[in-house]
Amino acid sequence: MRLPSLKGRRLVSALLFAGAALVAGAVIGACTSDEDDQQAQATEQQQQQMEQQDQPAEQQQQEQQRAAPRAQDSGEPRGNTIQLVQDRGTLKCGVKQTQPLFGFRDDQGNVTGFDIEFCKAIAAAVLKDADAVEYVDASDASTRFELLADGQIDILIRTTTITSSRDMELDVDFAQTTFYTGQGFAVRKDSGINSTSDMANAAICVQTGTTTEQNVADHFTDIGLDYEPTGGLSQDVAAAFFEGRCDVLTADASDLASRIVVRDDADDYKILPQIISKEPLAPGVRDYDSDWKDVVNWVVHGLIRAEEIGITQANVAAMASNPPNTEVARLLGVPFGDGEVAALGFDVVDAQFIQRAIAAVGNYGEIYDREIGNAIPRDCTLNALARPLPSEAVDCGPGEGGIMYALPYR
Repeated sequence: MRLPSLKGRRLVSALLFAGAALVAGAVIGACTSDEDDQQAQATEQQQQQMEQQDQPAEQQQQEQQRAAPRAQDSGEPRGNTIQLVQDRGTLKCGVKQTQPLFGFRDDQGNVTGFDIEFCKAIAAAVLKDADAVEYVDASDASTRFELLADGQIDILIRTTTITSSRDMELDVDFAQTTFYTGQGFAVRKDSGINSTSDMANAAICVQTGTTTEQNVADHFTDIGLDYEPTGGLSQDVAAAFFEGRCDVLTADASDLASRIVVRDDADDYKILPQIISKEPLAPGVRDYDSDWKDVVNWVVHGLIRAEEIGITQANVAAMASNPPNTEVARLLGVPFGDGEVAALGFDVVDAQFIQRAIAAVGNYGEIYDREIGNAIPRDCTLNALARPLPSEAVDCGPGEGGIMYALPYR
């Protein structure tokens, strides 16, 4: 006996289900009981399932892909990182452990640096304990985003540049910039190199898997010169440069300075004044995790605002017990006079979360002075406050000055 064709079987199935739908509609029209409503819903779901089974796998996949962006565009928060962190009792912070001043692990296993202080600040804000941090090694630039996407870390604070492709393609969401820098070049003072125009066919050490690698390739294409790239991990390419295996080391100017300043022969090297890119460095969290991103973002802004209005690690407790004005009271999560505490919609943390961050690590300026200091001067650079206290103001030349600026916490 010859079986009906696939098209015929689909037609029969469609007719049967159409008949079932008519019957179900008649029953629903005649009866209003909950049992009949449930039966109708079950019939409809069964029909949808059968139709999906008849669809080719590729068509089903395409429909799922079309549906996914609609869910993402809904704006509904999906992540629950802050709850996971609070339940676990520790913050898993992905950090660099090979760069002095920013993130470095010493012989005793202590991890210190500028980025590390922001991990502590967030732990103090969310867990009420600045030491409740597990520092996960994210030194390898090529795998750092995988650590975040796979949930091996809760946050990435590791001299990472905000870019559009990372924002859109890697499911990472960036918070407020913590350090502004740009890509520069280090050479030996006796090299005769004063700009990239002197680097034709030079061996250039550059870290693999970074915006630095792409920037230098674009720049040399633009100026029409060839060069010999030497790639690898950050510490490996730096070692190759200092051992004389390449002529030039390119990286963020802050990275170059941090590696040269700790050397006994630091005077043998120079960082060229030429900067070929913008590199705003910021903490990164997973996309669609708005509660967590908001807390991280406002901790950073809170530390910047604290510097702007003169709240320090030493005076924050006194300021909280007797706030001089409503803004200080709001930032520190305490009432002013007979008023009430302003929670500002932060349901996942209490109102004192920024106060705890300041008490743990100080304000932005204190972090900078303690961890970076004069190794990378701050005055008149982009990392200076846009509106410093009058007592801290510095006269800068044309085109110089800071852009570090906290958003209003109100």
